Amino acid sequence: MSDYTLIEGTGAPLPLPNLDTDQIMPKQFLRGIDKAGLDKGLLYDMRFDEAGGPRADFVLNQPAYRDTRVLVAGPNFGCGSSREHAVWGLQQYGIQAVIAPSFGEIFYSNAMNNRLLLVMLPQADVDRLMAAVSDPVAPATLRVDVRAMTVSAGDFSAGFTLSPRHLDMFRLGLDIIGLSLTHADAIAAFARGHHAANPWLRDVAAVTMARLNGQPVANR
Repeated sequence: MSDYTLIEGTGAPLPLPNLDTDQIMPKQFLRGIDKAGLDKGLLYDMRFDEAGGPRADFVLNQPAYRDTRVLVAGPNFGCGSSREHAVWGLQQYGIQAVIAPSFGEIFYSNAMNNRLLLVMLPQADVDRLMAAVSDPVAPATLRVDVRAMTVSAGDFSAGFTLSPRHLDMFRLGLDIIGLSLTHADAIAAFARGHHAANPWLRDVAAVTMARLNGQPVANR
């Protein structure tokens, strides 16, 4: 586990509302059986034309945004289907955080489970950051400090919040299963006490199957 508390890099504006996961990762890139190559599919129909050539007017194809690490996005980013590939594609492309007024609920869970930081700020603060990163020659560098819980660009700074669970998951690099396992001793102690008080509930599924199959069951 590693303590991951600072994201800093070029920010790119993507001010579209309701940008859904089908647009973030189109269906033709979901055919593989692993996560490889999803960076090529990220926002594909926006990044490339019908012939597969890069669209010069799309923000991520412009030289100043080649090393983008943070997206500043419109409201309800990541709505639509639950495809986790959208999160993986953003990360493979190099995106470490997305800042927006709101996010699709399932996308939010998928992102935080994979250590893609999602930061919700009021629309007015997002608008200020959007303006700061919209200079096509020298977009602002964004700094997301998870220890201080702040986002800053130049002389502008805004605070944000995360639930304690998501904060621990992000800082320690744990998914929800990994976070649950940090409480393994407490879980085991609860199970022992629960079964001691209710012995007929211990291994009830296995006991039921044994009885249905005519197998002997030890007294418990």
